[in-house]
Amino acid sequence: MTEDADERLAVAESAAKAGSEVAGRSFKQGIEVETKSEKTDVVTEADRATQRRVIEVIRDEYPEDAIVGEEEDELKEVPDEGDAWVIDPIDGTNNYVRSIPVWTTSVAAVRDGEPIAAVNDCPALGDSFVAGPDGVRRDDESVTVSDRTDPETFTVAPTFWWGFDRRDEYSAMCRELVERFADIRRFGSAQVTLGMVAAGSLEGTVTNVDPNPWDTVAGVHMVRQAGGTVTDLHGDPWRHDSESLVASNGEAHDELVEATKRVE
Repeated sequence: MTEDADERLAVAESAAKAGSEVAGRSFKQGIEVETKSEKTDVVTEADRATQRRVIEVIRDEYPEDAIVGEEEDELKEVPDEGDAWVIDPIDGTNNYVRSIPVWTTSVAAVRDGEPIAAVNDCPALGDSFVAGPDGVRRDDESVTVSDRTDPETFTVAPTFWWGFDRRDEYSAMCRELVERFADIRRFGSAQVTLGMVAAGSLEGTVTNVDPNPWDTVAGVHMVRQAGGTVTDLHGDPWRHDSESLVASNGEAHDELVEATKRVE
């Protein structure tokens, strides 16, 4: 199992790097932007081209595996059985199209619904987060979650975005977090945010919005492999089909859960 996970991690690294190179060529180049379901739900040809490149690298080694991807006609749910790959070609497209460097190409290898290897490559930031059987690396340096224990020193992040008909929930989330913790951030990329929790830059991140697997699976694996805790807003272990997400360094996790529950 470990040997196979190592092999899949190597492919995930190659695929994420190849994809981010494609995305990087169009970054800050005034690329045409399209909208999907909402005005803030945007996509570019770079998203589609990046996903195709990631899949090409994976298919060279694992031609029969299922592919879950945000764009085009790939699967939209993670199968509970067998080997699969979960891809977000550009997580943080709203940042990408505004020339903000907080975006990543995300690739996770999954077996029977559980991640076994994950990579978030962030070329504009100069960072690469890698999670395998032996822990988590950022730029080839081993990292772990923050060791802070006092919530009044925590920096946490509300993540994902609330539609126009749910902005009151975003306001409520911010209120709950600023009343309980030292500071908040919002980066516009769930995968980068989860990587920051895994690397100890943040103590936690939360959402009561239903997350997509391509926005979460890789980063969740990173947080857990780095020693953190990831649940839903009820405190149950997070799965790829959970309807909320609470990730933390494991300290004061219950308080993050309570903050998220109060928004509901």
